[in-house]
Amino acid sequence: MLDLFNNGPEQLNLPNSNIAYYPNFMDKPEADNYFHLLRKHCEWQQDDIKVFGKVYAQPRLTSLYANNEKPYSYSNITMIPNRFTKTLETIKEKVEVIAECKFTTCLLNLYRDGKDSNGWHADNEKELGKNPIIASISLGASRYFQLKHNSITNQKHKLLLEHGSLLIMKGETQHFWKHQIPKTAKPIGERINLTFRNIK
Repeated sequence: MLDLFNNGPEQLNLPNSNIAYYPNFMDKPEADNYFHLLRKHCEWQQDDIKVFGKVYAQPRLTSLYANNEKPYSYSNITMIPNRFTKTLETIKEKVEVIAECKFTTCLLNLYRDGKDSNGWHADNEKELGKNPIIASISLGASRYFQLKHNSITNQKHKLLLEHGSLLIMKGETQHFWKHQIPKTAKPIGERINLTFRNIK
C-alpha cells in the first residue's frame, strides 16, 4: 500500500461536485492479486434490463455483497446480496480509511471486453440517501470514466480509471452529474469495478 497522504488525491475541479481520484490506491502486485481472487470467487450474474420497452442482456456481469440482507434496486433490477467475503471485507476496510465512511454494500461490475459498458446514470437511488458516498475501485484493464453535468452542457470530463485506483464521489455530485463507462472498439482485457456504498 502506498502512502496515500503523501501521494494525495487528484481532486476533480468540477462545479456541484466532490470527486477525488487516487491513482495509486493499490500497488500492482496487490491489485493483480485482488483481481484474480474476485474474478474467480465472486458469484457473477447477468441480468436483463429494459430500455425503451425492449429487454436486453445487461452489457456486463454484476455481483452484490453486503453485511446485511437489504436488496439493492436499479434500472428495474433488484439484487439480493451475498455476505461479504474475507477478501471484500479487507478491501472495504482499506477504502473506509480513505473515505472516512463505513460501507454496508458493494456492487461489483465485470467488464469482459470493450463491448461491455455502463450507460449514463447517477447513483441516486432512494436507498442510498440524500448525498451518497460512492467509493469505486478499478482492477484490470484501464477504462475511461465519463462525466457530464445535468444542466451545464459544456461541463464534461473524462478520466482514465487505472488498475489499482480509487475514485470517491460524495456531497451533491449525484444530484448534478451523470457518469458512464462507454464501449470501446479497442482490443481490451477484463476489468473489475467495486463500488462501495451505503444502503439506508
